[in-house]
Amino acid sequence: MSAPILPAETIEAFRRDGACVLRGYFKPWIETLRAGVARNLAEPSADVKIYQGKDGAGRFVGDYCNWDRIPEYRDFIFNSDAAAIGQQLMGTKTVRLFHEHVLVKEPGADVPTPWHQDQPYYCVDGNETVSLWIPLDAVPRERTLEFVGGSHTSGKYYRPERFNKQALNENDGLEPVPDINGNRSAFNILGWALEPGDAVAFNYLTLHGAPANKSATEQRRAFSLRLMGDNVRYARREGINTSPPFRGVTLPHGSVMDAPEFPLLAG
Repeated sequence: MSAPILPAETIEAFRRDGACVLRGYFKPWIETLRAGVARNLAEPSADVKIYQGKDGAGRFVGDYCNWDRIPEYRDFIFNSDAAAIGQQLMGTKTVRLFHEHVLVKEPGADVPTPWHQDQPYYCVDGNETVSLWIPLDAVPRERTLEFVGGSHTSGKYYRPERFNKQALNENDGLEPVPDINGNRSAFNILGWALEPGDAVAFNYLTLHGAPANKSATEQRRAFSLRLMGDNVRYARREGINTSPPFRGVTLPHGSVMDAPEFPLLAG
C-alpha cells in the first residue's frame, strides 16, 4: 500500500510555522505503539528519566533509544508511513532515524514540559529535521503540546536547561528561552486537540512546551519519532552531555549521520 500524499497546505504550514497537525495517519498503529510503551515502562532503559510529582502526584516518565530492543517500535519505524510522511514534510531525498522518545504523564503529573528547542540538546546541526509526536491517548487543547509558530527560522539556538532551569553549560554563549508563558500574547502560539492516530510534526528548532497533566484520571502517553533529512550533520557540543548521549558514536564533527545508530529509512 502506497504512502499517503500530504496536502500542499500541510507541507506549507510545516515549513512556515515549524509545526503542523496530521489527522488520522497513524491510527492503524496505535495499539502496536501502546503495546510497545507498556513493554518499555515495564523494562526501561538505563537512561530513563522519571520526574515524580509533588505529594504523591503522578509521574512524568521519559525514555528513548529503545527501538533496537522493543519489537513494536521497530515495526512502526520501519513499516509505517512515518518516514514517507517525514520525507514530504522536509522535502528531502533521504530520511534517517535519529531516535524515538516516549513521554508518559500519568494522571495528576504536575510537571510541565518547559519551553525549549530540541536541537541545542542534540548532537546534530541542520534544518531538515522533523519530530512526529503521536499521542496514544486523547489530548484536549488545554493539555496539548504547544509551539511558537515560525520560531525555527529565528537563527537562534537557545540555551539548553534542565527542568529545574539549571543550564547545562552556563558558558555556552547562548541566550535563555524567553518568558513565553508570561507574555503569551506576544507569540504566535499553536496547539491542537488530538485523538489517537493524529500527530503533530515539528522542526527540531521550533520552540515548544507542554503543561502539566492536571487530570486526576487520564494519562497522556506519547510516542515521538525524530527523523533527519539530507543536510543534517553530526555535531559535537562542547561542555554538555547531549541528549540522547549516543555514547558509542565516534563520527567526526560535521560528518553525515552514517552510523548503525541512525539507519536509513528512505532514499
